[in-house]
Amino acid sequence: MVSKTISRADPGGTCATAGVWRRLAAGFYDLLLLAAVWMLVTLIVIVLRGGEAVSPGALPYQLLLFAVAAAFHISSWLRGGQTLGMRAWRIRLEKRSGADIDLCTGLLRFAAGVLTVLSCGAGLLWLLVDRDGLTWHDRLANTRVIRLPAKAR
Repeated sequence: MVSKTISRADPGGTCATAGVWRRLAAGFYDLLLLAAVWMLVTLIVIVLRGGEAVSPGALPYQLLLFAVAAAFHISSWLRGGQTLGMRAWRIRLEKRSGADIDLCTGLLRFAAGVLTVLSCGAGLLWLLVDRDGLTWHDRLANTRVIRLPAKAR
């Protein structure tokens, strides 16, 4: 079931909760951009190491990439509630009250999103059975992802 609620993004109307396909499409766009950022970070690491490759499974390097992913998502959510992929697919992250998210909410949502990744997507697919169309990470962080209305041409 898809819920409709008043949102800061569309105060005059109602915004439906974004479905699984739209979220996956936006996530795929973001993954491509994040991969490019990771390549740039890796280049910088290799240059700082004097051209020496990073050994496979190096924990500090993996933690760096994790931190970059967190910074990418959270900073995007704090600036308008959207990553680049979310903008392309006209969806927006906000608190369930309709307000913008804050840093604590962003950190909690990202951490809860890791659970979805570790569960092979079960946390995302949960929205198919959730009465409000929310994922695990939405429920845990008290957020929602809404579809934005089409822009007038």
